[in-house]
Amino acid sequence: MLNGKRICVVMPAYNAYKTLKKTYDEIPKDIVDDIILTDDASQDETVELSKELEIKTFVHTVNKGYGANQKTCYQAALNSGADIIIMLHPDYQYTPKLITPMASMMAEGIFDAVIGSRILGNKALMGGMPLYKYISNRILTLAENLLIQQKLSEYHTGYRAFTRKVLETIPLMENSDDFVFDNQMLCQTLYFGFEVGEVSCPTLYFDDASSISFARSVTYGLGVMQTAFKYAMAKRGLGHFKIFNPQGNRLDSKSLSK
Repeated sequence: MLNGKRICVVMPAYNAYKTLKKTYDEIPKDIVDDIILTDDASQDETVELSKELEIKTFVHTVNKGYGANQKTCYQAALNSGADIIIMLHPDYQYTPKLITPMASMMAEGIFDAVIGSRILGNKALMGGMPLYKYISNRILTLAENLLIQQKLSEYHTGYRAFTRKVLETIPLMENSDDFVFDNQMLCQTLYFGFEVGEVSCPTLYFDDASSISFARSVTYGLGVMQTAFKYAMAKRGLGHFKIFNPQGNRLDSKSLSK
């Protein structure tokens, strides 16, 4: 715990056997109360290793997608009684050592959500981020900041943390089950008036780290722009969209789909 807040780390996993233990070993267990892994029908031994490490493990028997995986993670975190939920990829692309400062920023009531930015500190390319991904990241971030009137350094990091209140407020279940889920969730957090902080986060790109193809990246980029336009229109009363509807489908902390 930090400042009386119960902290849970959730890990959406797919074929993470080679990197899971290294990621798990660096989680600061002196402050983390629960660790949850949701496996999205991996084809390797991720589930077996997760259970061997005594991680609370949930399994999708069929592959549902990255977004669906996170929905299960966050539902499980709410059910565990977590006050602060940190989503950490088990592929060791992001360092678990930032869990403590990220959690502290929320435990002290400074922010409602915190993201680990690969752009702050200018280390993204040094960490091996492909140039085309770096350029598209900067272009998409600029466009989103202009459309939704925010000043985040990036919207596309997979390292993010939220308070329980955020997860119980935003209509998370209206989001995509695919990769654009991350962007939709962050935009929802901003749309509903929550404060989002950032920490500089070095990142590593290597063979065993997960990454999406160029084609999937294009699909993601189009989804990001669509989300930003919906945000801008909804804020101006020019449209109504499920992902920004306060009455939309939210997580149910009393019910978990396995």
